[in-house]
Amino acid sequence: MTGPVVTAKLAETVVRLSRDFVLGPIDLEARAGETVVMVGASGSGKSTVLRLFAGLVVADRGRVEVFGEPLVPARHDTVRRRIGYVTQEGGLFPHLDVRANATLRARALGRGAEEIEERFTSLARLARVDPSLFARLPFELSGGQRQRVALVRALMDEPGLVLLDEPLGALDPVVRSELRRDLRDLLRRSGAAVVMVTHDLDEAVALGDEIVVVHEGRIDARGSLADLRAAERGSFTARLLDACLGEVAT
Repeated sequence: MTGPVVTAKLAETVVRLSRDFVLGPIDLEARAGETVVMVGASGSGKSTVLRLFAGLVVADRGRVEVFGEPLVPARHDTVRRRIGYVTQEGGLFPHLDVRANATLRARALGRGAEEIEERFTSLARLARVDPSLFARLPFELSGGQRQRVALVRALMDEPGLVLLDEPLGALDPVVRSELRRDLRDLLRRSGAAVVMVTHDLDEAVALGDEIVVVHEGRIDARGSLADLRAAERGSFTARLLDACLGEVAT
């Protein structure tokens, strides 16, 4: 019996980001219906992995595959239409209201107005975006509301791959906790493969089917929280557990 389809894959992938910093070689797989969460310090290369899958960065060595095929420049536009991408600040267009922001790409792709409205209202309900907000501009929304709209926009076209770059990082703890629960439900309902970046180990544990600890451009450990707890004492993963959860790996 086969498992979920591999939607996005890195194989021995290397990217030289500067004279002094190299990401990789790195191996990573994201499967349909599952969430891979990368956690680690700033500057460790986590966000570059998302940009590799989106075709925004080109690997110097190794393979990048998305939707079962190598990601080559000729496929970039086609692949991006099937990807949902959410950044830390949401990336909403300041001159468009909530409805226009969320439905922009669907309209650009020529989807029917009735289909778009049905999908938008359904996702808005799931993401707890109140209809009273639909005509508001981004500056009229709270941080949590903006991120909820950004999630609706990312899921509007039923993407096969969702990339989340610190989507909850700019929110206060109470809002972050509430949105985290809703995000988990939204992602599970979508059936998409998800690759997420965070600094928050609690967030990684709550949302990830697999947690990948990235340190200085390399994967230091991967698996469940139990797997991470088995990390060698003194390793970056052990120090991360100690700092974030008050634990020392044995």
